[in-house]
Amino acid sequence: MEVSLMSSSQAKICKTELGCRDLRSCFGKTNDQNIIFSRKPNSVSFYSQISRLRKSGLRFSVKAVDSEPILDARSPTSSKSLDRLRLFVGLPLDTVSNGSTINHARAIAAGLKALKLLGVEGVELPVWWGVVENEEMGKYQWSGYLAVAEMVQKAGLKLHVSLCFHASSGPKIPLPKWVMKIGESRSSIFFTDRSGQHYRECLSLAVDDLPVLDGKTPIQVYQDFCKSFKSAFSPFIGSTITGISMGLGPDGELRYPSHHKLAQSGTVTGVGEFQCYGTNMLNLLKQHAEANGNPLWGLGGPHDAPSYDQPPNSNNFFNDHGGSWESPYGDFFLSWYSNELVSHGNRLLSLASSIFGDSEVDVYGKLPLMHSWYKTRAHPSELTAGFYNTASKDGYEAVAEMFARNSCKLILPGMDLSDEHQPHYSLSSPESLLSQIQTTCSKLGVEVAGQNLASGSPGGLEQIKKNMLGDNPIDLFTYQRMGAHFFSPEHFPLFTEFIRSLNQPELHPDDMPSEEVEATESIQTSSDPNIHVQTA
Repeated sequence: MEVSLMSSSQAKICKTELGCRDLRSCFGKTNDQNIIFSRKPNSVSFYSQISRLRKSGLRFSVKAVDSEPILDARSPTSSKSLDRLRLFVGLPLDTVSNGSTINHARAIAAGLKALKLLGVEGVELPVWWGVVENEEMGKYQWSGYLAVAEMVQKAGLKLHVSLCFHASSGPKIPLPKWVMKIGESRSSIFFTDRSGQHYRECLSLAVDDLPVLDGKTPIQVYQDFCKSFKSAFSPFIGSTITGISMGLGPDGELRYPSHHKLAQSGTVTGVGEFQCYGTNMLNLLKQHAEANGNPLWGLGGPHDAPSYDQPPNSNNFFNDHGGSWESPYGDFFLSWYSNELVSHGNRLLSLASSIFGDSEVDVYGKLPLMHSWYKTRAHPSELTAGFYNTASKDGYEAVAEMFARNSCKLILPGMDLSDEHQPHYSLSSPESLLSQIQTTCSKLGVEVAGQNLASGSPGGLEQIKKNMLGDNPIDLFTYQRMGAHFFSPEHFPLFTEFIRSLNQPELHPDDMPSEEVEATESIQTSSDPNIHVQTA
């Protein structure tokens, strides 16, 4: 007989649910090509407790997966939430790093089959400006990314593409060579902090409309890049490619590069620094101050603000009571600083909507979750990042309005973070901040998608599940990210059980196997779409 293996990783035989209990895989290296090992190279091994299979003389011969989701009607949450859940997994950041070659291609191919078997809807692919248009302006190299799209299509998965107009420090993927060459003599194209240090991993929003890139503005260059992408990937857009994220700043997020390192679970960062000291940013500030009749306010950023790694009370600006942030000058500066960020986001999302609006794809933009110091009145980490959000002001309303105006969806990271795992002295509350942003977006009709910050956050999977099945609707969730840790024996079995817990209830005691027997089979990297169950 022949049985299809459904997205909940279970086959129903004789009223017994035979599930994939544990998927153990790990990344290794052979000739610098990462592969997934089980008992055989290039395979993914499944370890299941299936004594009834052995007793009945059945064995699996699994060659590939071609399935549709199945939901169990007995699940108490299926009718409420599961019909709207879409789960993606991020591919490695360096899936393509030289334009024409897929790194660790065999590992990715086997990983795609494993994800399809688990019922994951698709994968997210970072597409780097510094890879595609590296050598010279207007010269694009899409072949490596096109090959990935073909792999994803062949695996029967969907693809969400993130257009990355920023650099990556790990793995090392800089901005295009020709852009960095311009930056050597015109450092004002980058963000600049109070000490004159330049942030070279993305361009300053102050040059969006200035012809600083060999006679073109960054907006024009981004537009040409997006048009070329749309043309090159037209066979996949609307079918395999269902979503496109527009890069908006550092790490693809709409924010200033105000922190050396963003806070994750169990870590504390300082308040960060304002990024308004580059020539072009100061010109904008000067013009705004003069237009408002206060030219002296346009000479620079706040003089009494702390530095990157300092706490809020190390200087006067962010003090909860009597801090300069509540003064007329503080309101002037913070309003200008945040308005410039929102205007930048509007320019880029408007561009993306105009190019992809006639395609059958959803356009997204990503916000950060600046949760450190949220329990203070000033919310300094958010202020330095560009969000004028305080205990008395909703700084995300203008952001959500901008997303709604451009008919774009919003991505929020940090859905794996919980308050209980944050250090008490950080005065952090990722859950409260997440709830605030989601509530504001819901009020303005903006759909929200989620991501995790790290796959090793304490209690992260349970927190993700709580957010996915909670009262605030999630458009989709992208789990970050495929790689050595993701497929490790310590992590992947937990992820497998997490997927199962979303799609099916616990087994009834009558359906539990009477004895523990381990059976192992391997999924080979074959394109055969059939899954057979053969009698012995």
